[in-house]
Amino acid sequence: MENIVEIFLLTVGASFVQRTTGFGFGIFIMTMLPFLMPSYGEATTLSGLLALTTSAFITFRMRRYICWKRLMPILITFIITSAIAICMLTRIHDNTLRKILGIILIITAFYFAFFSRKIKLKTTLPYQIGAGSISGVMGGFFGMQGPPAVLYFISSEPDKNHYMAMVQTYFLIGNSMMTIVRASNGFLTATVGRNYLFCIAAVAIGTLLGSWAFKHIPGKIFPYVVYSYIGISGLIILNRQYGR
Repeated sequence: MENIVEIFLLTVGASFVQRTTGFGFGIFIMTMLPFLMPSYGEATTLSGLLALTTSAFITFRMRRYICWKRLMPILITFIITSAIAICMLTRIHDNTLRKILGIILIITAFYFAFFSRKIKLKTTLPYQIGAGSISGVMGGFFGMQGPPAVLYFISSEPDKNHYMAMVQTYFLIGNSMMTIVRASNGFLTATVGRNYLFCIAAVAIGTLLGSWAFKHIPGKIFPYVVYSYIGISGLIILNRQYGR
């Protein structure tokens, strides 16, 4: 399997980030995965499957903190908009998507580094629909629906246990539905399946390392290391695309 070692290591890193911050799997892995898979659609499909696996374990352990009344409006909106975005993938050239991805990564890095703690969302229906719609577009096109959802759930949930349960349930159901839509559009290929099976162990390794790091790495330092990686990766992607 071509590039399997690189994909395995990238999955370890993405799982590590997800375990230490509660999100970021798609953001991290999509910095390089589109260049390691045969097509952009297959990259987002593999990312979603691996993220789904990580979220399933966390959701099961935190299930008693789930509040479906607060979850359903944003989740339903996400499912609808992400399905539309995935169906549009076949009509947009991979190079165009990579350029947009590079820009999104840079914006995401700046947002979380400088603005995320300064912005609070109201937990009303319009904000739920807005966050779900933006998250759906980002998830459908780029496999990284996390930032808008995280911003909403940080504002809506009373403590870290409810936050973790809600955001991981959102990711689990959202990635499950997106995988079904991607499969119906031909993106769930044998290559995706082989890489997924091989990288399940990478998910476990990254999660275990993340558990250790969560206890030992200073909380104020680690996020900025991740944000720097994301921003630099966005610049590298843009340089690759425009340098051709």
